Amino acid sequence: MKKVTAVIKPFKLDDVREALGAVNVSGMTVTDVKGFGRQKGHTELYRGAEYVVDFLPKISIDVVVNDEDVQACVEAISKAASTGKIGDGKIFVTDVERVIRIRTGEENEEAL
Repeated sequence: MKKVTAVIKPFKLDDVREALGAVNVSGMTVTDVKGFGRQKGHTELYRGAEYVVDFLPKISIDVVVNDEDVQACVEAISKAASTGKIGDGKIFVTDVERVIRIRTGEENEEAL
């Protein structure tokens, strides 16, 4: 099993959710996050004073899928989240050793 974490622009969340649903991803965790990469933030003007916004608002989406579903999941996220501009985000794929559904005690693939 793999955990796919995607950090995307907030306005792309609905597109990504729909794209993941189309490839049979049954659940996800969504978190509001802030950060920066090459985008490096930007300068804003507030009440006549200039200040730097270092951390930009992003959305982090976590899904756990079977190994054979990883490529479809990554492709769905990439296509749905892409604007072609800087700051589109990143996708991280990591191994998951064990999953347990708390309610039933089911483990691993059965728990997904």
